[in-house]
Amino acid sequence: MGKNKVKDFTREYAKKCSSKEKIDLELYDKFGVKKGLRDKNGKGVLSGLTTVSLIKSSEEIDGKTVPCDGELYYRGYNIHDLVDGFRSKGRFGFEEIAYLLLFDELPNESELDNFRDILAASRTLPTNFTRDVIMKAPSQDIMNSLTKSVLTLASYDDNVSDTSIDNVLRQCLMLISVFPMFAVYAYQAYNHYEKDDSLYIHRPDAKLSFAENILRMLRPDKKYTEIEAKVLDAALVLHMEHGGGNNSTFTTRVVTSSGSDTYSVIAAALSSLKGPKHGGANIKVVRMIDDLKKNVSDIRDEKQIREYLTKLLKKEAFDKSGLIYGMGHAVYSISDPRATIFKSFVEQLAAESNHKEEFELYSMIERLAPEVIAENCHIYKGVSANVDFYSGFVYSMLGIPTELYTPIFAMARIVGWSAHRIEELINVDKIIRPAYKSIMKMKEYKDIDER
Repeated sequence: MGKNKVKDFTREYAKKCSSKEKIDLELYDKFGVKKGLRDKNGKGVLSGLTTVSLIKSSEEIDGKTVPCDGELYYRGYNIHDLVDGFRSKGRFGFEEIAYLLLFDELPNESELDNFRDILAASRTLPTNFTRDVIMKAPSQDIMNSLTKSVLTLASYDDNVSDTSIDNVLRQCLMLISVFPMFAVYAYQAYNHYEKDDSLYIHRPDAKLSFAENILRMLRPDKKYTEIEAKVLDAALVLHMEHGGGNNSTFTTRVVTSSGSDTYSVIAAALSSLKGPKHGGANIKVVRMIDDLKKNVSDIRDEKQIREYLTKLLKKEAFDKSGLIYGMGHAVYSISDPRATIFKSFVEQLAAESNHKEEFELYSMIERLAPEVIAENCHIYKGVSANVDFYSGFVYSMLGIPTELYTPIFAMARIVGWSAHRIEELINVDKIIRPAYKSIMKMKEYKDIDER
């Protein structure tokens, strides 16, 4: 009775909330308020300075802003050069690029070996933490489980609130190291208790790379191929950082500015990342492709694919959102450099895992979608495939369950969050406090018996 009463109340009063006068959209222009902290052309409001990364999507030519191929820089280095650098030598890149983002320089061999040892030494959990925290109350929402583990781990830290840089760095390195354990173990618990499958809890191996350990802990037999580990490693590097303006990194900055502890900051960033408009987009791509396959008789027929994409835009297919997931980006217009790099090794993995036909489907959609969008929508800038378009396909080929897609994003992005948290602590001593223009109507108070 109690639960039903609450449900009836919330249903009725939700309508009351919705029926209240909504804010007139014209008022945003009148008062110069930029919705989503972006102007009509999608350019973000300048709210800080950073040396961590740079996104370039346009150039100033003769006083005009001209779109260009997207570029991404980590600490001044072009992402293409960084990825080519470690891949051409057969190295795993996660640890090397994490070092770069945290310390603003590329490590030499000795420094890199020492950093790997530090991460391995930090990859431990308190006694019985896996059993008592991670495996208790398993959930399909691994991001919530990840957040729970981060906040609980704070209880084991005697210096939880110390915001000195050496202590924050210690905390960040530890969280970077244990994120894969948090996420994979949470999935294994869910897979066992909720899906009635076998339970596997594999310990990480200090001799293996970050990417190798993820696959080792996830797979029942602990086995993986070199190409699988190298592709996952590259994916982690590409997701590691993306400018200070993305939602979760801005959240990191905002909560850091209040003086809060590292665990609370990372938990807040996780809560931001899990939103489908941010870290959950690649899952939408995979589900959209699945729906396409069910509704198109021949996935090699360009005409049928074009018709399906048109239905997506007209809200007649998939989730009726009017979106072609994986297409377009808040900043990039001509190309997303991460998607370009992704595609270079997606094709190789697809060939080795017998997914060549599916790769050709993705390639066709990537080519056709911008044309279909241009024909059916009014857009202010170009549209191209973003990193989410191919990342979900990569994860599916690696046999990674969809429940872990966003957590893997988090395993990478925590490096960027850590770099921005440290930068905020070192350089800024003011709390971030944006302003909101109030347009409420003034009302005269009435006593309760007169209402």
